[in-house]
Amino acid sequence: MPRIAHHIDAVPASGIRRVFEIALQLDDVAMLAVGEPDQPVAQHILDAGAAAWLADDTSYGPNGGLPALRDAFVEQQRREQRVELDRERVWVTVGGTQAIHLAMTLVLQPDDEVLVPDPGYTTFSMAPAMLSAHAVPYALQSPAFLPDVDAIRALVTDRTRAIVLNTPSNPLGVVLPRETIQAILDLAREHDLWVVSDEVYEHLVWAGEHVSPQALDVDGRVLGVHSVSKSYAMTGARVGFLTVPSGLAERMRTLQEAIISCVASPDQRAALAALTGPQDAVAVAREHYRANLELAASILAEAGIPHLVPAGAMYLWIDVSHASGGDVAAWAERLLLQDRVAVAPGSAFGRSGEGWVRVCLAARPETLERGLRALPPARS
Repeated sequence: MPRIAHHIDAVPASGIRRVFEIALQLDDVAMLAVGEPDQPVAQHILDAGAAAWLADDTSYGPNGGLPALRDAFVEQQRREQRVELDRERVWVTVGGTQAIHLAMTLVLQPDDEVLVPDPGYTTFSMAPAMLSAHAVPYALQSPAFLPDVDAIRALVTDRTRAIVLNTPSNPLGVVLPRETIQAILDLAREHDLWVVSDEVYEHLVWAGEHVSPQALDVDGRVLGVHSVSKSYAMTGARVGFLTVPSGLAERMRTLQEAIISCVASPDQRAALAALTGPQDAVAVAREHYRANLELAASILAEAGIPHLVPAGAMYLWIDVSHASGGDVAAWAERLLLQDRVAVAPGSAFGRSGEGWVRVCLAARPETLERGLRALPPARS
């Protein structure tokens, strides 16, 4: 067999997927490892997708996405985040994951560096490696897990091209304050860096407010990543959005044509219904996750297990260092095999995650309680 490209071996594997795939081979698992909403998709969204299939709406569409969907996203961002866009700055992608890859394809060359949060979403480090570039982690440390702007500044080199921001955060649930976002944008301007802003959980905030870095962008350096997956429980529909500065439309058409051509029309029709239809299901999901957080906090307090109190997203970041013995990935596998409880090891999100686990709050309360009560108490 001919050799594969040398940089492919540098792409880090997903520690979350490892736990998930083992769990799929077992029976009666309390599945808390993956960020899968447990709420049903709203009926009007299902109807729109089904109608598109039945109408044979299966032809090629524009590279950037259906005009009506792009316009609906423009209106949603203007209304909810006070971000002013136009259609040619919005590109429909195959979920937020492709939006991240597309953003990094746009700005990274081989051997360039991108600064990524640690702990942070695994794709932030996987996508640069796919491009022969390098992810350089900036540590988010307890108790607040907020970026230290001076520490980030110290990591900037002549090869640094971009900084990734994620608010609300996966895996932490941290919602970045306006002043922190502004300080990082100022740093990016100081060193002429791009900012890749992952805002996939923008509708799942219950403490404070979501401030979009795009709303503070004064000179066209923010690339915004969005998705319908988490807000509308549409993870399998694979519809996301990448927003770009003005003047890149022709380049973006070429990139989209080379990578995906276009997103499936029935999926886009469903996403259009999600953005323009009733938003009740989003509010219901948000309250469900918040109620689960309160349940989880009481269980963890009873066991004396520390955790980070999230302000958004759908996750709980739990300190199990008293039990994990310095190798939380191996410990999480033992928990799965022995107790049939699947959690994501914190080390899957970066070196700073050692000793922690991420638990998904998008679960039935009884499943969440069963999983959390399997965690060893920190005090007797």
